[in-house]
Amino acid sequence: MKKCITFVFTALMAFLLISCSGKWEDLFNGKDLTGWIIHGTEKWYVEDGLLICESGPDKEYGYLSTEKFYDDFEMEAEFLQEADGNSGIFFRSTFDGTKVSGWQVEVAPPYHDTGGIYESYGRGWLAQIPDEKEEILQMGEWNKMRIRVVGGHVTTWLNGHEMVDLEDEKIAEGKGAIALQIHSGG
Repeated sequence: MKKCITFVFTALMAFLLISCSGKWEDLFNGKDLTGWIIHGTEKWYVEDGLLICESGPDKEYGYLSTEKFYDDFEMEAEFLQEADGNSGIFFRSTFDGTKVSGWQVEVAPPYHDTGGIYESYGRGWLAQIPDEKEEILQMGEWNKMRIRVVGGHVTTWLNGHEMVDLEDEKIAEGKGAIALQIHSGG
């Protein structure tokens, strides 16, 4: 089976900052999927402390979402882009089977807007990445994504570089989970 995206949330990287709490909280315990919900037939599992996703038999969209909803937060994640697959980190998202409504921070190969903001089943692209920022993603290497969402203000960083700084009224009204995606087609 082809691995499209590997996400790792290590002890130093798996944090979620809830607004006004000032306290980092691990989203992933490095052992199992406690606190997460699988949506779809794609394979999500933990191996050697890494959170792995592989295409399942249907090669359709698959998601792993937090059980809890998060409104205002800051999170950091490390990911390894191993193949040409498209994926993402969703926020303030809700699910109906494998149909997700919410916003996605894109994770994709170079020149496909990693760090950009996309609204699923809505307006589409809200913020794409200029060409001069496309080479910040390191294909085949570990990359660090940081996402901050406060009200309708979303900022993303990739490997320490600001990718998007967006203000959006509809995002301000959103409620939902954080989710990881594997795109259809594997």
